Amino acid sequence: MPVLKKNSRFWLAATLVAFAGSVGTSLVQAEEKVLRAVMHADVRTIDPFWTTQTIAGVHGNMVYDTLFSSDINLDPQPQMVDTWTVSPDRKIYTFKLRDGLKFHDGTPVTSKDVVASMKRWGKRDGAGKQLMGYTASLTAKDDKTFEWALTEPYGLLIDILAKMGTSLPFVMREKEALTDPFTQITEVIGSGPFMFKRDEWVPGSKAVYVKFKDYVPRKEPASGQAGGKVVKVDRVEFIWMPDPQTAQAALVNGEIDFLENPSSDFLPILKATPGITIAVHPAAGTMGFIQLNHLQPPFNNVKARRAMYYILKNEDYLNTISADKSLQTLCFSYFGCGVAMETDAGSEPYKGPKDYAMAEKLFKEAGYKGEPITILHATDHAYINPANLVMIQQLRKAKFLNLDVQAMDWGSVVARRAKKGTPAEGGWNIFISGTTVLTSSNPVTHTAIGMGCEKAWYGWPCDKQFEDLRKQWAFAPDMATRKKLIVELSKRAYDQVPYISFAQWRNPIAYRSDRLSGVQVMPSIPPMWNIEKK
Repeated sequence: MPVLKKNSRFWLAATLVAFAGSVGTSLVQAEEKVLRAVMHADVRTIDPFWTTQTIAGVHGNMVYDTLFSSDINLDPQPQMVDTWTVSPDRKIYTFKLRDGLKFHDGTPVTSKDVVASMKRWGKRDGAGKQLMGYTASLTAKDDKTFEWALTEPYGLLIDILAKMGTSLPFVMREKEALTDPFTQITEVIGSGPFMFKRDEWVPGSKAVYVKFKDYVPRKEPASGQAGGKVVKVDRVEFIWMPDPQTAQAALVNGEIDFLENPSSDFLPILKATPGITIAVHPAAGTMGFIQLNHLQPPFNNVKARRAMYYILKNEDYLNTISADKSLQTLCFSYFGCGVAMETDAGSEPYKGPKDYAMAEKLFKEAGYKGEPITILHATDHAYINPANLVMIQQLRKAKFLNLDVQAMDWGSVVARRAKKGTPAEGGWNIFISGTTVLTSSNPVTHTAIGMGCEKAWYGWPCDKQFEDLRKQWAFAPDMATRKKLIVELSKRAYDQVPYISFAQWRNPIAYRSDRLSGVQVMPSIPPMWNIEKK
């Protein structure tokens, strides 16, 4: 190949062509509207049914759609469903899908996809398991019609399908939905408003979503997770910044547009920065919880679980996690505070003074002889990391305990918490997580509180009496009956200790209102549609 001299006409022509091409590419990139957001955690799992991680729900919400969704007032609304009927005995629901639904590969969404997806979801999600327990059959009648037949008139079907907390009942292609629910899917082809750019996904750094141009929104205005999901940007980038201070600075400096979970320590700075808006939904809120492994010693014995009440101090977590007192609630209700089902019945040991002698006595009665207690400490999570530091400090005051604290990232905790073996076999004794107040306010949708043994959430608590009470609550004819039952549920929970809750705090979002408009503020998973970037 001949060498081109810089003064040759060919070199000049080639240079001009290359320059013109680069300018054209730059103009296209300049015209592309990109929404850059930092979420509360990194996208490590692309299967939203495989884990209850909220970030997996955020990811799923981008690329998949749901049969029903909750509006800004938290009322269920049809989403993929067009019309539905209920039989007189309230046991048979017949649904028809709306027109225009298609997957990102161009294939139409059919009832077979719905049926397979709901069955897969129903084997993993706590509320889904409850619903499937009352399901006689779920069948596709034709391409757009499916029938959900119940064994009993379980009136929470629509509410569960529209639920806000993870795992959400997303509709996948039948191909992925037929995957063993305990095996992660590897291909992400949804029918939602965004497409996942698998080729640009870098765990620990960035997850990218682009507008699905063939998505047909509903005609209603956007309202929370419901209504018309109109995408007004070309691309959304979830950029992972594990350091809260770095994330706040990025928002202040205009390097990002949206910050899902700003640290309360930096809220005064954000509020004082022109062009930044802090917003929170009235029902927004998180409850932290300390999960104990009911399968392995010492917490397989209820006395060891009860002993934790005399060591852990609920109020210590509040100022560490949420310094803004206007966002704090000292709560001893398993079902959240400020909600219809609030009750602290049975909480006296936890609310009382700390008593290390009593705790040691109960641990000894449980058979504890100083064996290591393995704690999975997620160091890269906005509120789980500081909560772990508080808990570890509290437990070390009980000098008879032998703590084995293992630091790791949140993704590693999520993988390891599913293991049922001993700590020596890669298992665990304690980890910290959280749940939305919205989800936990309903004992059916409250995943972590279930005590269904092998069907229960990680920790696998097991108590038939509690599960019988949950069933009675679900079929209660009125609110008065439910409120009586919730007191009994609370007493039983405090007696059996499925986990130990701590604190309650509201989670604001922060965004550049000088750039963004149309932001929908929701209490659980923030929608990325309807947002327009100036």
